[in-house]
Amino acid sequence: MNFTEKVNTKLIAFYLPQFHSIPENDEWWGEGFTEWTNTKKARPLYRGHYQPREPFQFNYYDLRKSKVQHWQARLARDYGIYGFCYYHYWFKGKLLLETPLHNMLASGEPDFPFCLSWANEPWTRNWDGRSDQVLIPQEYGSRRIWKEHFHYLLNIFNDPRYIRVNNKPLFIIYRAELIEECKEMLEYWQRLARRNGLEGIYFVETMGGFPLASLDIFDARLQFEPMYTTSHDVPAHGFHQMYHAVQLMEERSRDLTLVNYDAVWTRILERTFNGSEKKIYLGGFVDWDNTARRGKDAFVFQGASPEKFGHYLRQLVHKANQLGNEFTFINAWNEWAEGTYLEPDQKYGYAYLEKVKQVMKPISKSDS
Repeated sequence: MNFTEKVNTKLIAFYLPQFHSIPENDEWWGEGFTEWTNTKKARPLYRGHYQPREPFQFNYYDLRKSKVQHWQARLARDYGIYGFCYYHYWFKGKLLLETPLHNMLASGEPDFPFCLSWANEPWTRNWDGRSDQVLIPQEYGSRRIWKEHFHYLLNIFNDPRYIRVNNKPLFIIYRAELIEECKEMLEYWQRLARRNGLEGIYFVETMGGFPLASLDIFDARLQFEPMYTTSHDVPAHGFHQMYHAVQLMEERSRDLTLVNYDAVWTRILERTFNGSEKKIYLGGFVDWDNTARRGKDAFVFQGASPEKFGHYLRQLVHKANQLGNEFTFINAWNEWAEGTYLEPDQKYGYAYLEKVKQVMKPISKSDS
């Protein structure tokens, strides 16, 4: 994309709401637990390993404070992000981490576009490596439960800030393959939507690191990166270009697997599509390092920098423009414990955001 090309696609950044304490997390991980608890305990595992990841000026914010959400929205808008995609946690009527969303809905502020991604996995101890221990199961129930969930969402869908496609609220499902009666449930929601004044719901299936559902009921699919590429699209001849091992400083007998940042981004950008496929929204990522959650069992990318991110983002946006995609998704705004965030940090400051701004608000010849 040359620097004068008009940018038509809009960037939506995934948004994690786990930066405030809740009773459930207090019980499961200790009083006062938030995502900052994970990030603060991270330590470098090999020479040159960038840990811990610390927010700029040590801004360990609390999302229960309205000024924080105002700051985030203003920052995102100023640097070229169109909207946030909040993770939505619903367990057969029980909500988790809903406070930031509810506060934003109740106050009407900040005036910033948003949508939801239903993180429909069981809630487990996976963040500390114990995925076999289920804290809250994910059960989908019957039509009564489907109806209850729909009417909860209806209030959110009717918010004027909610992002729409073809005048339908855009709703992402993270793991559609886990829903046994997914087609029946979504068809039922479509009928309820039309009965309640909507033109329908625009359903998007996440293409992540898990098996894909590939159901016709979805209007579009979303490449959630870097998980989709590392799980589903590593060419056989490219495996050794993408992965290599590094020895841990404290354990000479054990290695940590590192992933080549450039190789994954290159695969994302080189991927082609069959013209007969349904719409696919492209996805990008800032970086990845989840040692804050998983320690020595983490997945760590090597080679990221603001300059490289900006270079790859420019190509991704160009590709999205060519495909006619109105939205492109970025992982993520604030996934601090997974090492993929656009918010400023102590090492790079606002450098990643500056690259977004350069791509999304290019200088025209008349301005230069």
